[in-house]
Amino acid sequence: MLAPAGRFAPSPSGDLHIGNVRTGILAYLWARTTGRHFRWRIEDLDRVSPGAAQRQLAEFEALGVSVDGPIVLQSDRLAHYEAACRGLEARGLVYECYCSRKDIQSAPSAPHAPPGAYPGTCRNLTESERESARRRLADAGRAPALRLATDRSERPVEDALLGTLTAHIDDVVLRRGDGVWAYNLAVVVDDGDMGVDQVVRGDDLASSAPRQALLCDLLGLPVPAYAHVPLVLNPAGARLAKRDGAVTVAQLTERGFDVWGWVGTSLGFGPWRGIDDALAEFDPAGLSREPTVFDPPPLSPAESAPGRR
Repeated sequence: MLAPAGRFAPSPSGDLHIGNVRTGILAYLWARTTGRHFRWRIEDLDRVSPGAAQRQLAEFEALGVSVDGPIVLQSDRLAHYEAACRGLEARGLVYECYCSRKDIQSAPSAPHAPPGAYPGTCRNLTESERESARRRLADAGRAPALRLATDRSERPVEDALLGTLTAHIDDVVLRRGDGVWAYNLAVVVDDGDMGVDQVVRGDDLASSAPRQALLCDLLGLPVPAYAHVPLVLNPAGARLAKRDGAVTVAQLTERGFDVWGWVGTSLGFGPWRGIDDALAEFDPAGLSREPTVFDPPPLSPAESAPGRR
């Protein structure tokens, strides 16, 4: 049995910005100071930028972050997602969905469901209706998605920072129409197999926690302890993005930026000198609950040039 663990699971779509790094550091500190291992997963089912995964891990190692166990690639785990889906299907909990995004946006909402929730359009089709829909998608070069048949109820989940999170759970996608396994299924299966019982991540993902907790229940996996941390925003109050200026660790380091000092201050602890300071002083009870505003230095003309990573 694997030791209890926290994790960081970046997507290798490009270099991480300082907000991503801050969240990863928080996940590491929270795991280590609660006696857990710290695991690293590369979520490479979708967009992948060559070399990004290696650079991301190297940046954390340079900051003193140590990883326990092997690095996990989601692209190596497709059979695990397939097996989980087939187990749900055997219990009558999976159905094909033929809707496009436009179909879903234009469909009337189900009673008591929030705007944008999937209304269950394809849930109770006859077999002849399904066969017709399959042919229609095949003629357009598409395939049906797979959805989880839920009871469409609300599921509460406890969060260390946000309290009780409650969300209406619609029939979430398990496998997309392009054949890619969906985020909610993949992370639940991965966390269960990796011994992850603590999930620290940005609060933009808080609404996913009830869905993932339901999937844990259905797959016989323990629900992890959640902590959704405030994001780093730009001066306009929007989520920090690479277009805002020099925001990656490499760009900031070139300018003499003190990453550890800024991270410690942004979290409400004062400037840290390095990872030892952070491990000695970190306490979830003292963590700032407010978003942090970061005003990035401007990019140089060379950094702004097309093709620059």
